[in-house]
Amino acid sequence: MKPVIHIKRVYETPAEEDGFRVLVDRLWPRGLKKEEAAVDEWAKDLAPTNELRKWFGHDPALWAEFQKKYKAELKNNKAVEDFVTAHGHTKRITLIYSAKDTEHNQAVVLQDYLSHLFK
Repeated sequence: MKPVIHIKRVYETPAEEDGFRVLVDRLWPRGLKKEEAAVDEWAKDLAPTNELRKWFGHDPALWAEFQKKYKAELKNNKAVEDFVTAHGHTKRITLIYSAKDTEHNQAVVLQDYLSHLFK
């Protein structure tokens, strides 16, 4: 059975129904203590590269191009294969992120990308 993948802002209260919580930001979220984040894994290598992250800057006008570029990075990223192998047995995964924009962020793209890889 493949995992159910959800996304959630790291600043939202952790909940039991989150399951396995994975931070998918390259930088630690500002003003948040590790205990408050309740992160089970910090998957920095699944986050967009610093270059792509800075280029995008969470500008919704760049969203379509960001998705293409980020998926290209994921396609050539060994960390993705390792993550899928390590967590294929996990029932529920919540990708957590710090961006204010809940519609235009890397977790949205990663959720879609990973959902096609888990079998």
